[in-house]
Amino acid sequence: MLTSIAGSSVIVTGASKGIGRGIARVFAKNGARVLGVARNPGAAEAAMSELRATGAMASALAADVGNWTDMQRMAEAAVERHGGIDILCANAGIYPAAKLDDLTPECWDEVLSVNLKGTFLAIKACLPALKRKGKGRIVVVSSITGPITGYPGWAHYGASKAGQLGFIRTAAIELAPYSITINAVMPGNIKTEGLDGLGADYLEKMAASIPLKRLGSIEDVAHAALFFASDEAAYITGQTLVIDGGQVLPESLMALE
Repeated sequence: MLTSIAGSSVIVTGASKGIGRGIARVFAKNGARVLGVARNPGAAEAAMSELRATGAMASALAADVGNWTDMQRMAEAAVERHGGIDILCANAGIYPAAKLDDLTPECWDEVLSVNLKGTFLAIKACLPALKRKGKGRIVVVSSITGPITGYPGWAHYGASKAGQLGFIRTAAIELAPYSITINAVMPGNIKTEGLDGLGADYLEKMAASIPLKRLGSIEDVAHAALFFASDEAAYITGQTLVIDGGQVLPESLMALE
């Protein structure tokens, strides 16, 4: 059992839905004080209200990770409400599909601003508080798409996710003198509410390409993030962990027959 999370002040960006909401839930269940951040104030408050109903200490903040002023305000809120910052889970991300012929410069810029620049700004804003603590944990939610695999319509998304991994490797070196670690989780196909409209047949085909024959759960990703954020992972930095049920392993579907 990871006991070191209890009482920690944790920020989760993109906490109103999907993986971010699941990460916030798992951290709260393990005794952390959670600041859930999302652009939609109503959605952020609904997610954190759900946690408070279980007895957890959780509060919401409406902020855009691509906006430097918002990220400074986020860090200040965590310090004011929860006494500092111990852990940042940089999860916020968007993935509007557009193949290259239809991908506009504006859409490219939006995805990179949220997914890559937003990761940088969130981390930069939290660094003073993390350094004051004398140690810290940063967990970035990347993806297998971009660093390992590709998918039509997600060139901009893949570029942003690969960029996150390039970022953490240098950041890990710079942050090590302060006992701050930074690592990334790389989910594969995870069953979130974003898949609800795709239909049972589509989901079955997705699962068929995974050796474990199922889509991942939000908790599968959240527990990996929890490990990276723990004292037990204190000697791990600049690393990645793929959570995909073996999805990237087969050379072809024939390997699974």
